[in-house]
Amino acid sequence: MADDFQRAVEALRPQLMRYARTQLRNEAWAEDAVSDTLLAALERPQAFAGQSQLKTWLVGILKHKLVDQLRRHSREATVLQADDAEDLDPLLFDDTGHWRETPVEWHAHPEALLGQQQFLQVLDACMDHLPPVQGRVFMMRIWLELETDEICQELAITSANLWVLLHRARLRLRDCLQANWFGSTTAATA
Repeated sequence: MADDFQRAVEALRPQLMRYARTQLRNEAWAEDAVSDTLLAALERPQAFAGQSQLKTWLVGILKHKLVDQLRRHSREATVLQADDAEDLDPLLFDDTGHWRETPVEWHAHPEALLGQQQFLQVLDACMDHLPPVQGRVFMMRIWLELETDEICQELAITSANLWVLLHRARLRLRDCLQANWFGSTTAATA
């Protein structure tokens, strides 16, 4: 039983590394955070009560380890890459500020979508295609649930810049999900 648990934990390592790399942008720090996560899980397997999926439990541990890494290295300079991707606003909105195309409606229960494995894979792929700064800001705010002040201090940006980055990340994710999930599901049912 312990060997099965260890194998299951180690099988999730690549996914945990991808999340950590996206957030920390430093291979060594990401490796440290994931190693600490796996070590914590393997030292206390009895802490996993089975009330959630193993991946959910490990991500919860990783979340805390990432915040610890960010705080530990907060004094080191963070270099932001310029957002060289084209602005999506003209692609999504007309001159009056209205959507060029009416967005496909989200299901009545968006939480049900999050439970679908295929949706999570598409969302993951969309996250991978965000510009690095947007992806990092989005992950810090939404996934790690860091406060605005913490994110601004860590990345040496203003709160206005943070909100612009979050807005653009959400637009890109919406556009990507529209094209790769909602568009494909509506086309399949039509």
